[in-house]
Amino acid sequence: MNLPNRLTVARLVITMIFVAVLSLDFAHSKSLALALFVAASITDFLDGYFARKYDLVTRFGKLMDPLVDKILMCAGFVLLTAQKPESLIPAWIVVTILAREFLVTGLRLLASAEGHVLAAEKLGKHKTTWQIMTVIYFLTYLASAEPAFGWIAPAFETWLLQPGIAGEALLWITLVLTVVSGIGYAAKNLSLLREEKP
Repeated sequence: MNLPNRLTVARLVITMIFVAVLSLDFAHSKSLALALFVAASITDFLDGYFARKYDLVTRFGKLMDPLVDKILMCAGFVLLTAQKPESLIPAWIVVTILAREFLVTGLRLLASAEGHVLAAEKLGKHKTTWQIMTVIYFLTYLASAEPAFGWIAPAFETWLLQPGIAGEALLWITLVLTVVSGIGYAAKNLSLLREEKP
């Protein structure tokens, strides 16, 4: 297994730890969850960078890299929705994001059954970047209530960076890119749904 693929597997492992940490309520859990999510996001950049720079693109990477990205993103949004005392992200937005990711994953599985691999597209990568920024924003907001990131708490009291402004803007940008990229991906690969085996 080459370096990019190892980074992809590492991101999956980090995601599982991230889920466990953010699901538990203990001292510094939000700060640790933020650090884990950032680390996982960095591996997402690095595996693609190394794969392109050193021509290490593989079928495993084309399939697993976007799939692991989806697992990380879905985990982040679902867990943010479940935060108490009130959800940071409306459930309907998370359901929309999940629906898009399941649709694309389903198309990839159909393509795989036909011996094809559907790689991630540029708009989808932009969508992932905005999803990462959105989750990091809200995780930072949660972590700012803990000692390790308490120094950043005043920033969230400013007009521009408060969740009702910056958070809402990030959510809407992410939602639009998620829906548009999903529709584009489905339209481009509609033939996979039309093909029927006797």
